[in-house]
Amino acid sequence: MRAAALSYLALMLIIPLLVIFQDGLSQGLAGLWQAVTQPVAWAALLLTLRTSAMMVLINTIMGTLTAYVLVRYEFPGKPLLNALVDLPLAIPTLVTGVMLVILYGPQQPIGAWLERTLGWRIIFAPPGIVLALLFVTFPFVVRAVQPVLLSLDRSVEDAAATLGAGPWTIFRRVTLPPLALPLTSGALLSFARAVGEFGAIIIVAGNIPLRTQTAAVYVWGEVESENRFGASAVSVALLAIAFTLILVVDLIQSRRQEGGGR
Repeated sequence: MRAAALSYLALMLIIPLLVIFQDGLSQGLAGLWQAVTQPVAWAALLLTLRTSAMMVLINTIMGTLTAYVLVRYEFPGKPLLNALVDLPLAIPTLVTGVMLVILYGPQQPIGAWLERTLGWRIIFAPPGIVLALLFVTFPFVVRAVQPVLLSLDRSVEDAAATLGAGPWTIFRRVTLPPLALPLTSGALLSFARAVGEFGAIIIVAGNIPLRTQTAAVYVWGEVESENRFGASAVSVALLAIAFTLILVVDLIQSRRQEGGGR
């Protein structure tokens, strides 16, 4: 069993990763750096990191709020809403892009009104990328925080309330501290997921270099142009970012386990 598991792991994960790193580093670190820092590639990486960071900021707040509501309140349709949270993980991301285009496209009522009245262009612009990432990564923070909220002892909050603490003080001083590690873990996982998103982005943002071209879309363009080294170099950069985030998440989860899940 051990040999079968390790062989499958090597075949499906380790060997493909080694191949892409070998290809990306075939011209040395200097060649890798030169390929990554080309104006178009560098702009794509910066756009990816910027939009992913904006998504994390919004989803961290709204994901925590959603988890809190799902755990602490009862209301009609709660089971349905709880199931819908996982929907972005189940549907193809291309469908996400199509939905956003239908809703916010420049020829659609909402998209046309936003652009005409407020000057906000959603589709084929960075805001569309952020919206797509928000939808795709929303479950990560919710599902990271929700189990911890379920396991918290409410008696501590009740004791704080009897001592005169208000709802906001109770949340900030009693409820939020145990959520810090799972919240950070969910935020980092959502960031890692957003960095590599392709399907929804290619629909809502297009492929406009220096404007709406993200790193994943840039890699696809380089493959289409038969520039394998350029595609591999940026892929190595994306893998390095994602792998670093995963290591941090594993460290956070190890600290939680050592602390008894608190």
